[in-house]
Amino acid sequence: MEDFNDDILLTSDVPRTLETKSKIMGLELSDVLILLMNLSVQNLIFGASVYKLFIVFGSSLLIALVLLVFKKGKPDFYLQHYLEHLLSPIIREANLSDTQYQKFRGQNK
Repeated sequence: MEDFNDDILLTSDVPRTLETKSKIMGLELSDVLILLMNLSVQNLIFGASVYKLFIVFGSSLLIALVLLVFKKGKPDFYLQHYLEHLLSPIIREANLSDTQYQKFRGQNK
């Protein structure tokens, strides 16, 4: 039996793809979720229609093309950050006093 030496550095292989972006056909997972939600809602509304294929799948393809063209060359999660920017307050002030600040009322020694 071999003697185990404590001076030996234990190493293991780590996959280099830990930071790989998850994309399906060039769309981020949130975009695919938007497409699937559109597909399901359109199918519920127009499922019994004669033009179901054109309306349901056509709108999903149109949204996918718009997303691909709109997000081309943009950083990851651009759409989420853009919507957060649109929904955030318009005026941001620096050095504004904090009106909700309360002094800590802990034990004084």
